[in-house]
Amino acid sequence: MSETPSAEGSKPETPKTPETSKDVDITVEETKAQAPAEEDVAPLELEEAPDEAPEEETPEVREEPKEEPPEEEVEVKPRRRVPTGPGSMHEIKIGKVVVNISTGQSGEPLEKAMTILENITGQRPCTRRAKQTIRTWGIRKGEPISCMVTLRGERAEGFLRNGLAAIRNRINPRSFDTHGNFAFGIREHIDIPGQRYDPQLGIIGMDVMVTVEKPGYRVARRRRARSRVGRSHRVTRDEAIEFITQRFGVEVGLPVE
Repeated sequence: MSETPSAEGSKPETPKTPETSKDVDITVEETKAQAPAEEDVAPLELEEAPDEAPEEETPEVREEPKEEPPEEEVEVKPRRRVPTGPGSMHEIKIGKVVVNISTGQSGEPLEKAMTILENITGQRPCTRRAKQTIRTWGIRKGEPISCMVTLRGERAEGFLRNGLAAIRNRINPRSFDTHGNFAFGIREHIDIPGQRYDPQLGIIGMDVMVTVEKPGYRVARRRRARSRVGRSHRVTRDEAIEFITQRFGVEVGLPVE
């Protein structure tokens, strides 16, 4: 009878499962407490990384454009002035003056016009023929219907001064083209200084065309090794207006009625 209670008492002492489970629970809780939480570590790493990277890159990008200002350097450079005085390749001069009288028919009217033109310019004119037939105007192809004279040098400038005086030294700005050439008309040849009315010849009008150029334009007219005049060497409209205003005392503006 004494052995039975001992055996029964020994059975409950052997299972130690509850004690071991407690120990396991305690160790897991301790490890969790000792180890840092994942939620606390992650934000620290994310906050430190963006703060370090931009601080090193941003100052370098902002300082580069301040070192080299291109606009200030261009403004400081002085512009070279092109010489336009006598003897210079940019000196503007009168290339030629063409005077044309169109009668529209041959015969006596054309002969009178040629006589008037020769008296004014001091040079024998040449005739020009019609290029096509116009029946309403009574013009046949190949019929001489006009005469013209080409003046150069001092004779061209002398006639141009008298011709400008006939129109009161005033030219319409629309008469100038992009290359500086200009033209004007004279309604009655007796308006030219020094000309008188002749009843046998009558009164007739004429057209005057003036070519303005610079030294070196010959390369476009010569027969051998002909070439074009560069754009930078051509006479512009503003240069021609300034030249005519200073050289001949002409006023460029709209006609006064």
